[in-house]
Amino acid sequence: MDINSSSVSQGTIEIVPNLLPIRIGIVAGEVSGDILGASFIKAVKQRYPNAIFEGIGGPLMKELGCQSLFDMDELSVMGLVEVFSRLRRLFKIKDSLCEHFTANPPDVFVGIDAPDFNLRLELQLKNAGIKTVQYVSPSIWAWRQKRIFKVAAATNLVLALLPFEKEFYDNHGFPCAYIGHTLADEINPHMDKVKARKSLGLKESGQILALMPGSRSSELKYNSDMYLLAALKLADKFPDLSFVIPLVNSQRKQQFLARKEILAPQLTITLIDGQSREVMAASDAIILASGTATLEGLLVNRPMLVAHKIHWLTYKIFKPLMKVKHYSLPNLLAKKELVVELIQDDATVDNIVEQASILLTQDMSHITKQFSDIQKNLQCNASQKAAEQVLALINHK
Repeated sequence: MDINSSSVSQGTIEIVPNLLPIRIGIVAGEVSGDILGASFIKAVKQRYPNAIFEGIGGPLMKELGCQSLFDMDELSVMGLVEVFSRLRRLFKIKDSLCEHFTANPPDVFVGIDAPDFNLRLELQLKNAGIKTVQYVSPSIWAWRQKRIFKVAAATNLVLALLPFEKEFYDNHGFPCAYIGHTLADEINPHMDKVKARKSLGLKESGQILALMPGSRSSELKYNSDMYLLAALKLADKFPDLSFVIPLVNSQRKQQFLARKEILAPQLTITLIDGQSREVMAASDAIILASGTATLEGLLVNRPMLVAHKIHWLTYKIFKPLMKVKHYSLPNLLAKKELVVELIQDDATVDNIVEQASILLTQDMSHITKQFSDIQKNLQCNASQKAAEQVLALINHK
């Protein structure tokens, strides 16, 4: 569908009436994708208030009118071994979406992250004549770099959140637009600690350590135990230290509480429904799993420790394929170790306690200053740029 001659230049918003609203197929596979998707939907609707979005989305996207045909949590699975046990269901969802979109072709399909799922779906849709966009590049720069040819076959355009990703695509001559990161646009790097504590009902004095073992079921499965056992030791070492954990939904809350009841029933810890950003802002330091949360921690400007485990077989398969020295986004963006990473065998309770103690007792301002510098480079009005690129692709003959 031609969306008329609307202006999509940066900083210009023109609402164009359509007899037939544009339709955008969209799939987000986890919480971070839901955040990106919601911002993208808002930006598109500034130009086309009647735009229709359907596919798979989380609560933020659904609140903005996205019709989710399946529960997003079904796609929130990580690791080779973990995915293998869910393959039949994942393929059924993909096939159902493919059938739906080929029978009712959208003007464009946008897959947000979740590359193992979205690229397969995008390939089928592109072969059926539907324009496709991969919003968030898969980590082809980090491992299995030849996957770029699969991305090229499946998509018309990649929207990259990080500057070094566009460099990689440019070197291979594949269409990619660097749009910056929406979180860098949205997060105030000067969030007040006391104000955040008041809003969450936390005590205003004393140190607070945020525990963030992950938003996926598989992440909590492998990370919760070591986080809880480390917290017990830290509680003995720092009697006035308080612990708080944000949990993305009731399922993850029950999953975490089940482990706490077994391993650390005596540990006092405040559980918060969502509001991970506010929890970070209220804290003096953060222990968290590798992923988008590390970027949020950087943008909130709080010292952090990355502690992460996955299934041993998944790690054994992936490790030799890695082409980068670091796992967390702060280190990848800085191209050096700003944040200590305790991955797999290094993620022991004693190592976590040792490194967390450093964060709680030493001046980390030299690190947070570098966090601020990185944030400035990521602020590009990302959601508006994403909308401009997608709308331009729809209009391109």
